[in-house]
Amino acid sequence: MSLSTLIKSIQDIMRKDVGVDGDAQRISQICWLLFLKIFDDKEQEWELTSSKYQSPLPQELRWSYWAKDDEGLTGEELIEFVNNRLFPTLKNLATSAHSTPRARVIGSVFADAYNYMKSGTLLRQVINVIEKDVDFNSSADRHLFNDIYEKILADLQSAGNAGEYYTPRAVTQFIVDMIDPRLGENILDPACGTGGFLTCAIDHLKKQETTAEDRQLLIENIHGVEKKPLPHMLAVTNMMLHDIDVPVRIRHDNTLARPFRDYGAKDRVDIIITNPPFGGMEEDGIEKNFLSRHQTRETADLFMALIMHLLKSNTGRAAVVLPDGFLFGEGVKTTLKKELLKDFNLHTIVRLPKGVFAPYTSIATNILFFEKGGPTTDIWFFEHPYPQGYKSYSRSKPLTIGEFDLEKAWWGGAERNNRQTTEYAWKVGAEDIVADNYNLDSKNPYEEHVELGDPDELMVEYQDITRELAQAQQALKDELLAALKRQA
Repeated sequence: MSLSTLIKSIQDIMRKDVGVDGDAQRISQICWLLFLKIFDDKEQEWELTSSKYQSPLPQELRWSYWAKDDEGLTGEELIEFVNNRLFPTLKNLATSAHSTPRARVIGSVFADAYNYMKSGTLLRQVINVIEKDVDFNSSADRHLFNDIYEKILADLQSAGNAGEYYTPRAVTQFIVDMIDPRLGENILDPACGTGGFLTCAIDHLKKQETTAEDRQLLIENIHGVEKKPLPHMLAVTNMMLHDIDVPVRIRHDNTLARPFRDYGAKDRVDIIITNPPFGGMEEDGIEKNFLSRHQTRETADLFMALIMHLLKSNTGRAAVVLPDGFLFGEGVKTTLKKELLKDFNLHTIVRLPKGVFAPYTSIATNILFFEKGGPTTDIWFFEHPYPQGYKSYSRSKPLTIGEFDLEKAWWGGAERNNRQTTEYAWKVGAEDIVADNYNLDSKNPYEEHVELGDPDELMVEYQDITRELAQAQQALKDELLAALKRQA
């Protein structure tokens, strides 16, 4: 069964259920079912590779026990089991004193999950479709999750909920390629959504692995935090499918809810790669966790203050996606930019065109690359162009990683050597930014030189065209008069 057919068949079944109201609930339902299926497939793998493996779940709660048999639990018996036995036990795993790390991961995933379906017969039909058509122990179906994930995000967008979770794959790949994380470096995404940046970093680091110790080093240094339950569930699932078997470092929490003063040396990281939610406001009181000069309710500004605080001195580096509003904004934004130029090397801003995040938002965005340890002397700007013939991006014509070959060819390697001014790239001195009240909204100064020709020759050409036009108008007028006379 194809991906689109699989998801459509599940959603068609759910639409018949009186308890499921709208796309958002259908998607949430699909996600927790897929999580349990994937976890069960992974458990089978762990049991084969380790004789000491012990499931964190009681036998009767494992997917293979209650869901695998297509003629097993159904009807009222199935709903009773899911609502009164399965969910209470899974939720309790997060806080139980006897829970293992793996159990606590499951508990965090189900802390805010809910079974919306009322019909056990329809729920059994959904389970049977998933069981029959998805096997995440096969490499092909593991790869399929990426497509399922994209489909879920597209459906979330239709439900009006996806804009704050989704960063195009091309953007995450480009950022990771330029940041170039190394094994042993701590990597954090403090607003990780469904885990796109982190899975991209994992794929990048896997190429550096040579030993089992390398693998453990990779696992220990991937950190993410996500506030909302559905993207957190998808992030944990994504980690497991990328062989982070016990993703305890993907926390279900609000990074901004922790007081600024509570972060110490042990919380500092080497790399932060993120696309924090922008355009949103935090609940009252969250801003009190921050220094007085950073206090605002605007989410992206609070994240920026925290990112700057959490980078290791002199070695920490970051790439952050921010809207145009941050570049020219004032107030707290000006304070943050002043500190950014004083204490960091803001070496590159890639200006992305409108439509990169379409259809979620049309807001123009930028990628800020900076390192802790300043001050900034010069900032290079690179204006990413549309491909030839494009006026914008769309779902059918998205931004692709190949388009970033322009930036990569210009970048100048790890040391950013020999950068040149081009039709897309220009340099601005930090003193000019300061003089302009820390406005980073620098426009591309490039102007294409057009050879207009000799003025006398152009005048003769214009006169010839005018004469020909007058002759054509007279000929048309004569034809119309002749036609009118014939009719008379």
